[in-house]
Amino acid sequence: MEPLTDLNNMYYFAKVVDHGGFTSAAEALGLQTSKLSRRIGALETELGVRLLNRNSRRVSLTDAGRLFYQHCVALVEEAQTAKTAIDQTLVSPKGLVRISCPLGVLQMGASAILTQYLVDNPSVRIMLDATNRRVDVIEEGLDIALRVRLPPLEDSDLTVLPLLTSQRVLVASPQLLAQHATLTNLKDLACMPTVAMANTNEKYQWHFLAPQPVVFTHHPRLTTDDLETLRDAAQKGIGIAQLPLSLVQEDLMQGRLVQVLLDYPSPSGSLHALFPSRRGMVPAVRSLLDALLSGFNR
Repeated sequence: MEPLTDLNNMYYFAKVVDHGGFTSAAEALGLQTSKLSRRIGALETELGVRLLNRNSRRVSLTDAGRLFYQHCVALVEEAQTAKTAIDQTLVSPKGLVRISCPLGVLQMGASAILTQYLVDNPSVRIMLDATNRRVDVIEEGLDIALRVRLPPLEDSDLTVLPLLTSQRVLVASPQLLAQHATLTNLKDLACMPTVAMANTNEKYQWHFLAPQPVVFTHHPRLTTDDLETLRDAAQKGIGIAQLPLSLVQEDLMQGRLVQVLLDYPSPSGSLHALFPSRRGMVPAVRSLLDALLSGFNR
């Protein structure tokens, strides 16, 4: 049998049976009795069977109507259960949140923020896709995508929430610098080994803002998606790295790394949360966005 064209007719039928007649059911539903009768008649026509025996005072179920009524009651109960489930998700954070996050951002604090959020919200589950690939938020059914973006920022149909501005710096180990006579400009940098974040096009470039905007192309000894590995490689003198200042601040203070080419500042990266829309956002997604914004700005 093909699906019914209007499941409301099944609901109306169940109410007629529950109230013992068309008049009482119509009053409870706020419908005209004649309209309710036509809806049930259309249902019987569609099914090809009589569901109700009618007389001037009351209605009774046929054998087919009694069988059909059982399914209608189950349908109404299931619909009410579904409505209650949705209502509960709108009251407090609850349910599954799907989020993607670059590996480096996890290491820069997102991991701690997400795990603490789960501690604070025991009714929420998180499905985390830890990846550096550029995800399609809509196509992949994600609630939130964390993304590091460099200026100029591209247009997007998604809603964008800025979370953090991260200054990036060039760093090298003292032992690597001791092996090279000078490092004062990009020509000197071209003679030194580098390490860099991996990308899909295998074209490795660093952008600098001054003394004038310039793009420096290089061929790194090591490429990886993992910021911690890059920092470790820089500490061991494998190559110069361009890393978030927040990641290497302690290394700079302890002398494990040295900031180089201070006259060639790098553009700051911006960490954003991207999501489809604020409209219809459930509390679990909204509260997780709040936790990310608060956590990255402590």
